[in-house]
Amino acid sequence: MYDNWEALKTDCMECRKCSLCETRTNLVFGVGSENSEVMFVGEGPGENEDLQGEPFVGRGGKLLDKYLEAIELDRRKNIYIANMVKCRPPKNRDPLPEEQDECIGWLREQTRLLRPKIIVCLGRISAQRLISKDFKVTKQHGEFVEKGGIFFMGTFHPAALLRNPNQKPDALEDFLALRKKILEICDHTYE
Repeated sequence: MYDNWEALKTDCMECRKCSLCETRTNLVFGVGSENSEVMFVGEGPGENEDLQGEPFVGRGGKLLDKYLEAIELDRRKNIYIANMVKCRPPKNRDPLPEEQDECIGWLREQTRLLRPKIIVCLGRISAQRLISKDFKVTKQHGEFVEKGGIFFMGTFHPAALLRNPNQKPDALEDFLALRKKILEICDHTYE
């Protein structure tokens, strides 16, 4: 267990627990305020994220930033963004269960240090791991589930929205529901 972000990040950057480390350009630890009440969790880095070392920086990341901006959230100021796995799976495939198993400890430590009140799962992979193994994004998106004193919500992955733009209005509704939940339970997100 870690008692500070610097030690956690230093050790994570050296991780060689699974084979994903062999093909990474950069480990993608996470980004945002370490005092955030709201945490977003994606599945894993894509090509742009691997190159830049930051989550959600490609086309999907630009779309995510638009949704965040619509509800007055900012990846640099009042949220934290991480992924299930910290290294890019080859050809952007889904992270394998065993890769998630090897990497989940890093996410658990990030969550433990952050102590968020809300975790938003971006896409099926993180929602099935963190909310329920049979979570269906198309049916359950925008619903809040409380687990261990944290409110979890699953929504569409930004890359999925780029492939299926007809789901963008549903995603916006999810973000509006998120804003309402933040106003209801968070103390300093909108300071």
